[in-house]
Amino acid sequence: MNAMSLRASSPAKIAAQRFSFQQSLNPIPPKSALFRFMPQTHMLNHSPFKQLSLPSIKSQQDGSAMVSESKASEGDALKVKEWEVGMFQDEVAASQGIRIRRRPPTGPPLHYVGPFEFRLQNEGNTPRNILEEIVWHKDVEVSQMKEKKPLGMLRKLLDNAPPVRDFIGALKAANSRTGFPGLIAEVKKASPSRGVLREDFDPVQIAKAYEKGGAACLSVLTDEKYFQGGFENLEAIRRSGVKCPLLCKEFVIDAWQIYYARVKGADAILLIAAVLPDLDIKYMTKICKLLGLTALVEVHDEREMDRVLDIDGIELVGINNRDLGTFKVDIANTKKLLEGERGERIRQKGITVVGESGLFTPADIAYVQEAGVKAVLVGESIVKQNDPSVGIAQLFGKDISS
Repeated sequence: MNAMSLRASSPAKIAAQRFSFQQSLNPIPPKSALFRFMPQTHMLNHSPFKQLSLPSIKSQQDGSAMVSESKASEGDALKVKEWEVGMFQDEVAASQGIRIRRRPPTGPPLHYVGPFEFRLQNEGNTPRNILEEIVWHKDVEVSQMKEKKPLGMLRKLLDNAPPVRDFIGALKAANSRTGFPGLIAEVKKASPSRGVLREDFDPVQIAKAYEKGGAACLSVLTDEKYFQGGFENLEAIRRSGVKCPLLCKEFVIDAWQIYYARVKGADAILLIAAVLPDLDIKYMTKICKLLGLTALVEVHDEREMDRVLDIDGIELVGINNRDLGTFKVDIANTKKLLEGERGERIRQKGITVVGESGLFTPADIAYVQEAGVKAVLVGESIVKQNDPSVGIAQLFGKDISS
C-alpha cells in the first residue's frame, strides 16, 4: 500500500481500541435504514464517531477563513467519520497482511483535515485480482440485500429454518467409513477462470448424484454474478430431501450473510482469511456457533494459517492450493502448510483440515491425505462428468458409496 505510516499512534491500533466489531466491519452508510429512523444528533452522541475529534476544517473559498467544528454540519461530520472508519479498516487489514481491499479506494471528503491528511490516494479504482473484484461487487450487493431484508426480519425467519446438521461429524464419519478424506462435493455451474463447467446444470439432480456417489457433504455456490449460482440453489437442494450437510460457498464480508445462509438451509459457511481481518473471523465464528453453523475458514499461505491458528474456537480449516496473485494451482501448498510446527499445532487443537483446489486424480487425493487432510473439497473434476457419481469413483479410484 502506497502510504506514509503514522508511527506515533497507528490507525490499526486506534481501530482495535476504539471500534466495536460491527461498527468497524459495517460503517453505517448515510442513506441506510438506520439513518432514516435515528436522528443524526443521536448518532453523533452514541457512536464510535464521537470518540474521534473532528479537526477544524480549512475553507478553500477563503484562505483566511476557518470553519470550526461547531459550525460544521452534522452530515459532513458523519461523512468524514465514515470515511475515516473505512481507512481504519484498511489499516487493520494491511497490518495482518490482507491484500484484498474491502471496497474501491476513494479520496477524502471535501476540506478533510485529520489523521489521514498525508495519505497518498493514488492506488486507483481497478481491482488487483478477481477475488478483490468479487469482494467489491459483493459489498454493493449485500448492502442492497440488507435494505430489502433487514437483520430483524432474518431473525424472525430463523424460527422456520430447517434444523442444522453436523457438518464436521459427517466428514469424520465418511473418513472413518471409507479410509479416504471425507468428500465435500461442490455444486458449481461456472467459475471466473474456467467459464461454464456444465451447460445442463440442475443443482438438485447434481446434489442427489453426489450423495449417491458417496459425498459426505455438499458445497453450494451462491454467488450469482461470477459463478452463476444463487441462494435459490441452496434452498432447493435443502428442500429436495438430500441428507448431506450443506456448505454455503459465499464470499462473506458481513455477518448479515451468515444469518441469511442459515435461513436458506445452510449447515456451514465459508469464511476467507484473505478477505477477513482477525477480529471479523473471531466475531463471525461466534455468530456461527450461536446459529449452530460450522465455519470453514479458508487459508492460502503460511501467514493466513498462522493468523487462523491464533484464533480460539476454529474447528475446520480449508487449505486452498490456488495462488491468489497468479491463480496457479499447486497441491504441494497443502503439504507445506501442514509440515512442522504448524501441523503439530493443528493436531493439538483437533482441527479438521480440508484440501481444496487442484484435486483431479486418485494420486492427488493420496498426496493431500498423506500430508494430513481429513477432507477434500472438489468441484470441477466431478461436476463436469455426465454422471457425477461416476466422477467421484474415478476421483478416488474406487466406489466410496458404500
